Amino acid sequence: MTRPKKKRGSLVPPLLLLVVLGLCADAWMQLNAPLQIDQAATVELESGQRLISLARKMDDRGLFANERQWVYLVLYGRLHGEAAQLKAGEYAVEPGLTPLGLLAVLISGKTMLHELRLVDGWRFSQAWKLIQADPNISHTLANADDAAIMQAIGKSGIGPEGRFFPDTYRFPKRTSDVSFLRNAYSEMDKVLDAEWAGRAANLPYASPAQALIMATLVEKESAAANERPIIAGVFLRRMKAGMRLQTDPTVIYGLGDAYDGNLHLEDLRTDTPYNTYTRDGLPPTPICLPGRDAIHAALHPDDGTALYFVAKGDGTHQFSSTLEEHNAAVQRYQIKPHQHP
Repeated sequence: MTRPKKKRGSLVPPLLLLVVLGLCADAWMQLNAPLQIDQAATVELESGQRLISLARKMDDRGLFANERQWVYLVLYGRLHGEAAQLKAGEYAVEPGLTPLGLLAVLISGKTMLHELRLVDGWRFSQAWKLIQADPNISHTLANADDAAIMQAIGKSGIGPEGRFFPDTYRFPKRTSDVSFLRNAYSEMDKVLDAEWAGRAANLPYASPAQALIMATLVEKESAAANERPIIAGVFLRRMKAGMRLQTDPTVIYGLGDAYDGNLHLEDLRTDTPYNTYTRDGLPPTPICLPGRDAIHAALHPDDGTALYFVAKGDGTHQFSSTLEEHNAAVQRYQIKPHQHP
């Protein structure tokens, strides 16, 4: 009697299993091996860009140790659904980062931040020039005049001078110029509102806007921080006494492009809306971007008796309570004296 033959098991499944296990092991090793990064670098995932597109660009830059790394990264991202969770932006990649680490970074949304500093005492035109030149800002307001700029940030009818807080701002790449300006404008509002709420009593300002104008005069006249409240006190006492402010920075601002770097006696006599030698009271607008210290000083002036001051040439001033004292100080500290607050 012939025995039936036993069916032999197929060798294909075990071989296929070995291949699959080998690929998985290789994939896991590659996904956890460092990228080919010798020094800190950046990668940028654009809005709507897919992981495979970014991986290919990185491979073109030589950031992967081998082709398998980025292929496995894309497959892993798709299989686990993480490829759909990526957030656009610019990211820092450091030596030692693995493909899986890269994926976590791209999902985190912790994009790189760039810095731009607006300096206390700058005019808006200086700040705007710096903003326009920053390569990390998306420029949408090219050739816009002041009115168009303010309209774009939702502040039509308000001049830009003095309205943007001088500070160091950190922002992700491709932040728009409109967004940057809105942020700086909002910061100035916050500072001014806080300082106005805590202001000293019996100040002659009709509004926070007038205090802001005074702060810009204090900013431009003071190099030494401890003198700011004293200078603010001088200006406010002069206003209360019906005296003109007679401050050179307002004259310079009013001259605009006509200012040649030196202030002449003729300039002091040339009437403009900003000439505080020829006009009473505050100028019509701020003349620079004032820092918080200047704003605080304008709202917390010194309660002394000084009505005049003259530059001593070392960044500080000589303060005087009488015209006689002031004239003597002018003779001492100025080669070509002219009356100065």
